[in-house]
Amino acid sequence: MSDVRVIEVKQSVFADNDRKADELRATLRERGTFLLNLMSSPGSGKTTTLTRTIEVLKDELSIAVMEADIDSDVDARTILNTGVRAIQLHTGGMCHLDAYMTEQGLDELVREDAIDLAILENVGNLVCPAEFDTGASANAMILSVPEGDDKPLKYPLMFSICDVVLINKIDALPVFDTFSMERVRENILMRNPNATIIPICAKTGEGIDVLADWLRAQVADWKSR
Repeated sequence: MSDVRVIEVKQSVFADNDRKADELRATLRERGTFLLNLMSSPGSGKTTTLTRTIEVLKDELSIAVMEADIDSDVDARTILNTGVRAIQLHTGGMCHLDAYMTEQGLDELVREDAIDLAILENVGNLVCPAEFDTGASANAMILSVPEGDDKPLKYPLMFSICDVVLINKIDALPVFDTFSMERVRENILMRNPNATIIPICAKTGEGIDVLADWLRAQVADWKSR
């Protein structure tokens, strides 16, 4: 009997996706569009953080948002209320977006109009979204205080690929008194020494100005390359 041929499907899928992601980044650079891939657990405050940030930046940057969910259009409707363009992407049960899906969304979102800042709000999940390169210019994630300061130890890949980590719901620190800002910084930097860490409260707006400054600098640098 001949030997069974083994095909490493996962490796093949990732390699193909990585090629598409690089192609998409090159296209985005030509367009002058900075794409931020925003990830987190469900309920960490992604959409609220986006609405706060959009309010600060929408008069100086052209912004558009892709909302990715398994179902519903709740988040896209929320973003539309800020006055920027938004579309909803349904993943058909998949727990992440890849570069091909992102390209489809961008083609619908951007079309012929110039967009300075495009944001992908990825599916709420600390595992799958981290495994697939979406073609984004930068990766960001939100860790909320109620989730605990040990998440960088439990989900290392997510924290290792992110350019910026937002620590949200800092107004809840007095309630979740086992959460240590010092310890969470150490845990994040253990996984990713180059990560920018920004404490925020999307509810009150605290720290959003720092996030907005980071985004301004990133968009300007992307356009100047």
